[in-house]
Amino acid sequence: MQPAIITQFKAFYTNLARKEWAQMDTIYTADIFFCDPVHSVKGLPNLHKYIVELCENLTSCRFDYLDQVVLDGTAYIKWDMTYAHPSVKGGKSLSLRGVTQIEFNESGIYYHEDIYDMGAMLYEHIPVLGTGVRWVKHRMTRVSAA
Repeated sequence: MQPAIITQFKAFYTNLARKEWAQMDTIYTADIFFCDPVHSVKGLPNLHKYIVELCENLTSCRFDYLDQVVLDGTAYIKWDMTYAHPSVKGGKSLSLRGVTQIEFNESGIYYHEDIYDMGAMLYEHIPVLGTGVRWVKHRMTRVSAA
């Protein structure tokens, strides 16, 4: 049986383009610690500000949940995010795989960590820089295959 907080969490992040930010108050505790490859924030007001600014110019952002492991007070959720931003890859839809670890209690989620490849999300889609990142990844693949 999936705890209600996991159901709420997944429903909130299913479609971030909806921008229903008030729901965050029912999911997270006041002292939430959030981190991802870009930033770390402490406290619900700071998380709210970070998420709102992060999603401000998104054309679309949807999460499809692939798998999860829920233990007592901890969950690991594997997802695919499909997103579009006018400044990235000409606004075309892109996909990214990642994992979220959350820790929770009866008050809500107090720890949230997103793990994903920042290069695949952004760097590979920036002109010039993207070419370099893709070249390095290709070289590393060839070296490890040898």
